[in-house]
Amino acid sequence: MKHHHPKRKQPLFSCGFFRYCTTQSVLSPTNTNPPVLPLSDPPPPPPKSESSSSSNTSQSFTQWRFSNTSQLHQSSPTVVTIKTPEPQPPAPVIISDLQELYHVAELQLSTGEESDIIKAIYMLQHNLVTSRAVGGASVTCPPAVMQRVLSCLKDKDVAKPATKVLLALCLVESNRHVAVEEGAVGKVVEALVDLDGGAVAERALAALELLCTVAEGAAELRAHALVGPMMVEVMRRMETTRGRENAIGILAVIYGDAGGDEGGFAPQEEVARVVMLAMQGDCSARGRRKGAQLLKMLQENERLDLTQEVG
Repeated sequence: MKHHHPKRKQPLFSCGFFRYCTTQSVLSPTNTNPPVLPLSDPPPPPPKSESSSSSNTSQSFTQWRFSNTSQLHQSSPTVVTIKTPEPQPPAPVIISDLQELYHVAELQLSTGEESDIIKAIYMLQHNLVTSRAVGGASVTCPPAVMQRVLSCLKDKDVAKPATKVLLALCLVESNRHVAVEEGAVGKVVEALVDLDGGAVAERALAALELLCTVAEGAAELRAHALVGPMMVEVMRRMETTRGRENAIGILAVIYGDAGGDEGGFAPQEEVARVVMLAMQGDCSARGRRKGAQLLKMLQENERLDLTQEVG
């Protein structure tokens, strides 16, 4: 005979919290002690399907966020331009006596140290251009100082003050002879190739025009290889009125008198065209006079038919 055991009823809730509550004492009128919540049983983990869905959603959002951020950086890169500041000149050293100034400059330039050369160039600039050291034409620049100044024309760090110093030196006739003997004409022409059409090139052209007042300087200019085409190019890119005027004066030295017949010179038609363009544009009155004289010389030497060129 089989005995039928009554089936044990399963609790309505299977979680640990309610299981504990059903087996422990509960609040009742006869039991005033509240039940103690279990501290050892951790909260039940979320259902696997919900966790997977939440994880997938979170992962999908993360991927969308970073992929779009990556695309944003790729499509719109940030370009940071760092402009190198122009080097500040050293504090000026004031020497009022011109002979003493040349002596101190020669000592500094002879060391060969770049810092000493920069200090000497700025010292010469301040005292020759700004302060106007006393001495004038009675004191001639030493060849060693002139040579160092000329060597700085192609140095980008000191080209600006070097052209100021050279122009100030060339204002004195005795210094022009020293400069020509130190090869100033060729060095200025070579420096002009790399200079733009601004103030630095203008000062270099002004110094070169003064050097051409010395017969040896004018002859050296005409003998320089490809000086004609180079000067035509300088004329095209020159931005200042005074620079165009100086360039026209130099072209007049090259193509005036007996010049312009040798190799390395630009065609006279090209020279006339660039000069006339300069005269029709922003050009000083003196520049126009120089240009008119140059065009007249070309016509008188039967090198150019200006009526055809003008037309």
